Amino acid sequence: MSVPRKFLPSISSLRALEALDRLGSASAAAEELALTQGAVSRQLQTLERQLGMELVQRDQKRLLLTAEAQGYAAEVRQALNQIVQSTLRLQAAPLAGTLNLAILPAFGMRWLMPRLPEFSRLHPDVTINMATRLEPFNFSTEPFDAALHFGNAQWPGTQSLLLKHEQLLPVCAPQMLEGRAVSGPEDIMKFPLLHIQTRTSAWRDWFNRNGIVEGDGMSGTIYDQFATITQAALHGLGVALMPDYLVEQDLATGRLVALHPEPLESAGAYYLVWPERKSDAPGLLKFREWLAGQAQPEDPLPR
Repeated sequence: MSVPRKFLPSISSLRALEALDRLGSASAAAEELALTQGAVSRQLQTLERQLGMELVQRDQKRLLLTAEAQGYAAEVRQALNQIVQSTLRLQAAPLAGTLNLAILPAFGMRWLMPRLPEFSRLHPDVTINMATRLEPFNFSTEPFDAALHFGNAQWPGTQSLLLKHEQLLPVCAPQMLEGRAVSGPEDIMKFPLLHIQTRTSAWRDWFNRNGIVEGDGMSGTIYDQFATITQAALHGLGVALMPDYLVEQDLATGRLVALHPEPLESAGAYYLVWPERKSDAPGLLKFREWLAGQAQPEDPLPR
């Protein structure tokens, strides 16, 4: 791309700006950057001349950023961090590259992890780094090449591969049913309902699909992950609407009981998504091709 030079300040000047904003003093910035305070000041003056605006207020030899410069420094910090991460990935990548993957904690642990040894055996030249993200994000500002995603495939600027549909089942601890009968969905509304933070409408949708319009009984406690909501259900805090693959073992051992005879398919599904600009990355290509063979939406998960 062709960009006027005034919009591309030097890395040295930007580092001086970012360090002064973060550390709060020119002396601390100079020490971190292995420069003199005078050199830091000159870097900032160069940046001011290039941008044609004042960034620093000089008060009795102290350097203070203007409010506008502080906002600019915060954005510069993100860009510098991205440059660092990109450089580290480039230097550390094996021949086929490194795949940085965002995962959903429960699905990543129960669906992906049991399958990964096969991928590692087939493609030892691809390194997969994983980190948790619970909600969609901007691929241009996060250091990921792909993500495991729940919902629909409408993630702007991406392509996707369907991995698995989801079946939901209301469950609770056996002690919650002592002396109480559950003959249909309307009886479930009388129990405390446990909600997952990333799917706040899950219970409402489930009741609506069972012919019950949302009433006053939809309140309840909210949890950020399935691991914590499962523990809440196990300890008798309420009824949780859970993906069936996450509670099969607890149902089999009697630690949880199902309050509906059959799982109901949710409106969302699990996908692998990746930015269009990275579609031809060697590591991602190998991972996608392998994962397509694992994408059997109706098959039970490996145990």
